[in-house]
Amino acid sequence: MRIATVERNTKETQIRVELCLDGGAVDISTGIGFFDHMLTAFARHGNFGLKVYASGDLEVDTHHTVEDTGIVLGMAFAEALGDKSGIVRYGSFTVPMDESLAAVDLDISNRPFLVFNAYFDQERCGDYETATTEEFWRAFAENAGITLHINVPYGINAHHQIEAIFKAAAHALKAAVKENEDGSVLSTKGVL
Repeated sequence: MRIATVERNTKETQIRVELCLDGGAVDISTGIGFFDHMLTAFARHGNFGLKVYASGDLEVDTHHTVEDTGIVLGMAFAEALGDKSGIVRYGSFTVPMDESLAAVDLDISNRPFLVFNAYFDQERCGDYETATTEEFWRAFAENAGITLHINVPYGINAHHQIEAIFKAAAHALKAAVKENEDGSVLSTKGVL
């Protein structure tokens, strides 16, 4: 099975992620209700087994907890994928959510890069600061070794926009980590 458990402890956050790319239990606890909702949707739509336990300096704000969770989740994806052989590698998915639309295109290339085209009119969804969405995905992409393009061409409600992003990313990742027919590395170089 393609699994990983990663822990990271700093003076600001203590985070543990257990990931199975091929399904399993989901248990999310970050202390940020909206973020828990997003990570649960991500796991469900990606068909990932995912347990996230995060404790952070929420008395400051949500930034450190959200960004550091992205770091640890990205590390877990990288570890679970190993040398990245045997996967489809690319994934794209678009999710409409009421008035919002989010498109995610990605390449598990070992060349981390984030393009993030989204703007949120609301500053918060519950206790979650909407600006941390970009920080989460940047941290995830850098630590997972993924080229990740996120585009939200329109939308009014930040909850809908962000949820569409998490769901589209989940479906794109589910497609990209799917095992290919011959188990080879999908690259002319022979390695990623």
